[in-house]
Amino acid sequence: MDRLLVITTGGTIDKIYFDDKSDYQVGDPQISETLNAMNVAFDFDVIPLMRKDSLHIDGEDRALIAETIADSDATHILITHGTDSMVDTALSLEGLRGRRIVLTGALHPARFRDSDAVFNIGCALGAVQCVEPGVWVAMNGRIWNPRRVTKNVDANRFEAQDD
Repeated sequence: MDRLLVITTGGTIDKIYFDDKSDYQVGDPQISETLNAMNVAFDFDVIPLMRKDSLHIDGEDRALIAETIADSDATHILITHGTDSMVDTALSLEGLRGRRIVLTGALHPARFRDSDAVFNIGCALGAVQCVEPGVWVAMNGRIWNPRRVTKNVDANRFEAQDD
């Protein structure tokens, strides 16, 4: 992999906490800062496509994500995405051929000390270089086929989907 395309959509990974509002809001993408801090050995481009909680990502947003990928000559794509509808977005991208597309996110904001963001990004970076072409989800130390994974909200993790 010579170059990585990173598309950011928002989600918990980019959330920030405002004390005066007692509220989380989606802030600036954290991925460039994270990749630079990791001292990655490849070039990357970041397209901050949207700043949405994934519960608000709809069909038009997914079409925009797909169009952005289709318009690019990139073959290795990492998408940061909120976890609540990550699988839905992954499934919507399955028609894009000849590319390695990995979606990842975080269950705790990247700015938090105990965030899983850096771990999930690292796992996704390894995956995007090794997986077969297709669409994948990287969460909780596993690489998932989006047709075989679900978010267990009660346990706050991704798990194999019951068939």
